Amino acid sequence: MPRSRQPEARRNLRRMWQRLARRAGLTLCLWFGALAGAANAQDDTPLITGASYDGPTDRYAHGVLGDAIEHTTLVLSLDGGIERRFTLPEDMVFEDTAPRLADVTGDGRAEVIVVETSLTQGARLTVYTAEGRLASTPYIGQPNRWLAPLGAADIDGDGAVEIAYVDRPHLIKTLRLVRLDGRDLIETASLKGVTNHRIGWDYIVGGIRTCTGRPEIILSTGDFLVNLSVFWAADDRLDTRAEGRFTGRESVERLLACE
Repeated sequence: MPRSRQPEARRNLRRMWQRLARRAGLTLCLWFGALAGAANAQDDTPLITGASYDGPTDRYAHGVLGDAIEHTTLVLSLDGGIERRFTLPEDMVFEDTAPRLADVTGDGRAEVIVVETSLTQGARLTVYTAEGRLASTPYIGQPNRWLAPLGAADIDGDGAVEIAYVDRPHLIKTLRLVRLDGRDLIETASLKGVTNHRIGWDYIVGGIRTCTGRPEIILSTGDFLVNLSVFWAADDRLDTRAEGRFTGRESVERLLACE
C-alpha cells in the first residue's frame, strides 16, 4: 500500500474499533440494566410477614386434628400492611394446625408451608409465595390420609433447603425430606418407623433444631416410646440417636429447646 494511503487506513481501522467498542458498551449497559431491573422487580415483591387460616368448614369429615372443622382460605400478611387471601376450590381444604413460614427457595424471603387436602385424594404438602401456590408433593392418593409437617432446613448440608414431614403418621409412619424442583417437591430421603402425631391431637410434636451446628429433626419412634434426633450422617444417609423416653409433648419441646 502506498505511504500516502496508510494514515487513512489507520483512521478507518481506528473508527471501526471505536464503533465496536461503543456497541460492546451498549450491550454491556443493556445487560447490567436487565440485571438491575430484575433485582428491582424482586425488591418490589412484598415480603410475607405472617400467615393464618380462615374460612372454617366442615365439608371434609376426617377429624384427624380432633374435630370436623378445617379451613378453606390461606391469609398472608405482607409488609406495608397488605393482605392476600387464597381460597381453595370446593373439593379441597387446608387440613393443618397452622401455616409455617420458612425460606424454601434460599432467596432470603419467607415462603409458606401448608397441608392441602383433596376430599377424594387425601393430603399433600404445598409451598405458597406472596403470588400464590409455588409447588406441591403428589396427593397421598385416597381420602382420610394425612401428613404432618416438621419444618425446613438444609438437612444434608449441600446448600439447598429440604422440607421435613411425616407421611401418614398413624399408618406408614415415614419421615420424608423433599426439595423444591420447579413446580414440584421432590423426595430426597426417607426414614421409616417414626411419628409426630396421634389421631385427635390438635397439635403436631417435634420440629427441627440446631443445637450442635447441624440441623436435627426431632420426633418420636412409631410407638411413641422414645424420642429421636434424626440427622444427616457422614455416609450420606439419615441416621438417628435416642433422646430419652417420650413422656408427652413437653419432653419433645425440651429437646427442641436444646435442653
